[in-house]
Amino acid sequence: MKIPPELTPPYALVHPPAHYARVPGVEPRGAHPALSVAALEWSPEFGAIGRSLERLDARLGALAGVDLALLPELCLTGYVSPALRWDLTAFAEDLAGPTSTRLAQLAVKHRLHLAAPLVERCGKRVFNTLLLFGPDGRRLGHWRKRHPWLPERWASPGDLGTPVVELQGVKVTACVCYDVHFISREAGEALDTAELLLFPSCWVEPEPDEDLRAELLPALARRHHLWVLNANWGVSLPRVPGQGRSMAVAPDGAIERRLTLARDPPTEAPALVVQIPGAGARLPR
Repeated sequence: MKIPPELTPPYALVHPPAHYARVPGVEPRGAHPALSVAALEWSPEFGAIGRSLERLDARLGALAGVDLALLPELCLTGYVSPALRWDLTAFAEDLAGPTSTRLAQLAVKHRLHLAAPLVERCGKRVFNTLLLFGPDGRRLGHWRKRHPWLPERWASPGDLGTPVVELQGVKVTACVCYDVHFISREAGEALDTAELLLFPSCWVEPEPDEDLRAELLPALARRHHLWVLNANWGVSLPRVPGQGRSMAVAPDGAIERRLTLARDPPTEAPALVVQIPGAGARLPR
C-alpha cells in the first residue's frame, strides 16, 4: 500500500528487513542489554482528557527505570460513556493538537518512550490511533486501528499498515485491540521482523469467566516468536466483562506476568513491568 507523502511517518521503518534503517539518535544493537517496558492498566474517565493527562503525569513520575510505557486503547477519552455513548468524534484532534503535544511533553519530562492513544482527525476522517513518542519528544510511531470494532462507527479503517520501529535495540510494532484477530494474516512479515508487539486494548468478553486473550496472545507470540505487551482498560463504568488483567507474553507463549482483576476502579493505574531481553540474550527464530 502506498502512503501519501503527507502521511509518511517521521521514523525509520524496519519492515521489510531489506529496507531497514536505524532511527537517528538510537544506540545500535548491543548497547542496551534490555528494554524495560510497562503496561499501565488505566481506568478511563469518559471525556475527561485534561484530568486524564494530569493523572498520567503523576503516574509516569512514579515509574522508576522504565524505558517504555504503554497505555490502553482510547484510555484518555474513554471508550464508552457510563450511559453507553460510543461516538468519540467530539474528542477528535489532529496530530498537532493539544493531546499529542502534551503526550510529547510528558515523554520528555519523564525521559521515556510513551505509547498512548489518540482519537485522530485527518481531514474528514477520524481514526482510533496509537502514537509513540521518544524521550526527546519526537513522534517515532503511528498506528491506526485497521478494523474498528462494531460500536466504533465513528472510526475509519486504519490505512498506515503495520510499521516496525527500533527502540534501544528492540524492534517494536503494534496493533490495537480487535486488529489482533487479523494481524497474523495481514501483517505476518512485520510480526516476524518485530521482537515486541504493543497491544493496547479495551477488551470485551461475552461472559465474566471467559478469557480469549489468554489463548490468542500466547499463540501469536509462539507463531511469530516475539513478546506481546498488553495494556487493557481497567475496571471502570460501565462495568464490562473483559476489563483488567493486562499481561505480558514471552516468545515461547508463556504468560510471564499478569495483573489481577480489581473489584473497583483503583486510585492509581496498576503497572505491569517486564524486561525485554537485548539482542545478545534472544533465542534464534
